[in-house]
Amino acid sequence: MLRIAIVEDDLGDRRHLQEMIDRFSETCGECCIATVFGSGAEFLEGYQPNYDLVLMDVEMSGLDGLETARELRMLDRTVILIFITNMAQYAIRGYEVDALDYVLKPVSYYSFEMKMKKVRRILAERQGNSVVLSSKGELRRIPVRSILYVEVRDHSLYYYTGEGEFSATGSMKKLEQELEPQGFARCNNCYLVNLMHVRAVNQEQVVVGETELKISRPRRKAFMQALSAYYGGGGE
Repeated sequence: MLRIAIVEDDLGDRRHLQEMIDRFSETCGECCIATVFGSGAEFLEGYQPNYDLVLMDVEMSGLDGLETARELRMLDRTVILIFITNMAQYAIRGYEVDALDYVLKPVSYYSFEMKMKKVRRILAERQGNSVVLSSKGELRRIPVRSILYVEVRDHSLYYYTGEGEFSATGSMKKLEQELEPQGFARCNNCYLVNLMHVRAVNQEQVVVGETELKISRPRRKAFMQALSAYYGGGGE
């Protein structure tokens, strides 16, 4: 299922985009749920990172598309963004805000379908799974597969990923319950490990990415069983 936000101040263009989405859904067998916003301000008000894709007009009254996108990136750095525009030179500036692509008006179905298939490929590569972090008033979506491990320290959670370290408030116990079915296991009370990134292991420590983490005695058996099951060994 694709969750799409349409941000467009022209009623006719909004309806046309909705028709394109409906046609893509029917033609390609992809369930799409679109939410429509008539302005950048309306879109940003109370924003939650619940969308896979944002289709945004560049030339809107009030907050234009680029200004809205800059505000969006302060709240959500990973949602896919495609600009809809009358003039290609405006859309080129979209790369300043990590826009994936742009579509010229009037939007043809062929062009729209090509962009949507590109979006689907990217989402498939992300495995469709992510966690949303809340820190200092900012929301950030992190793909689960990019997480190497999570550390609990000083009542905060620290997510170590291929793109850097991110901190957020939260409960390690709750996070473990959420991520355990996706291949995570505790090697000690402080660390929750993404088993897909384990490079080496012995009775005392596990190498995750480039980092060595200690395996505690109380958690050793459960951790080794989880690792064995993850790689098809079936546990002890």
